[in-house]
Amino acid sequence: MGDVAVGARSGHDGEEHRGHPGDEAGPAQDSAVTSGNDSPAAGEDGPGDGQPPVTGQGSGDGAPKAKKPRSFWKELPILIGIALVLALLIKTFLVQAFSIPSDSMQNTLQQGDRVLVDKLTPWFGSEPERGEVVVFHDPDAWLAGEPTADPNAIQTFLSWIGLMPSVEEKDLIKRVIGVGGDTVSCNKTGPLRVNGKALNEPYVYPGNTPCSMDDQGGQFTVKVPKGFIWVMGDHRQNSRDSRYNQSDKNHGMVPVDEVVGRAIVKAWPINRWGTLPVPATFDQDGLNAGSAASAALTVAPQGAALVGVVPVVLWRRRRAERSGNR
Repeated sequence: MGDVAVGARSGHDGEEHRGHPGDEAGPAQDSAVTSGNDSPAAGEDGPGDGQPPVTGQGSGDGAPKAKKPRSFWKELPILIGIALVLALLIKTFLVQAFSIPSDSMQNTLQQGDRVLVDKLTPWFGSEPERGEVVVFHDPDAWLAGEPTADPNAIQTFLSWIGLMPSVEEKDLIKRVIGVGGDTVSCNKTGPLRVNGKALNEPYVYPGNTPCSMDDQGGQFTVKVPKGFIWVMGDHRQNSRDSRYNQSDKNHGMVPVDEVVGRAIVKAWPINRWGTLPVPATFDQDGLNAGSAASAALTVAPQGAALVGVVPVVLWRRRRAERSGNR
């Protein structure tokens, strides 16, 4: 019936237009209007009953188009830029890679090893502790006369942003033996003593003695000032460390401000991967009296916070009990 009704209506419309010669453009106008959105006859379902049109909108109706995704090659420079910024931030504030240039820390570290240095904790006031392996800037021409590397521009740039180990030849790596307030001494071949306590040093290079028998600094008794550290290499007879720089402006001490950070991991080569923990000998009774006091001060605010929380917890519990009894 719907098809018949539409046909009848169309015939009627044709008769009306034929009876009015002045309306010759009428059929053409009707065709133009209905070509994109035909309205059904009365009684039929469709857009004429308030439903949305079924056919899609044309290209000229102002509808928004989906954006074409940017090509990979256009995105690549942005990704590289973000990666470089992140690498620079990590190298500046978190972790930096360093290459070991000499044998002064054998066998703990070998020449050519890559280590990762923690640079984050010093930002929060952490200072070097006994037994740690640290990287520090040359405090006063300790490397005078030593051969220096000549990196090219690419190596320098990659090192600067942290994508390659540092090529800065003004950095050294040694083990912290004494911190501010400590007395460090060597007599004959050892053992090395800190605050009168003898150290058991299994990390010392095989065949070396803990102390060196010479008149150039191998025999000493020093008091480490506050804000400084006393450092020595694990290869005792092949390390120009605090012992042999006592004639400089710091008397062989390294200012804490010159410490870059603590070496925490041997990252390369893979077969030498491992952590660099503090040896157990630095935890013996009596040696860390100063550190124990510092630890107590660190824990004190946490204890105070706990004491302050207890009354609040008790008050809330009593309040809950009263509410339950009502």
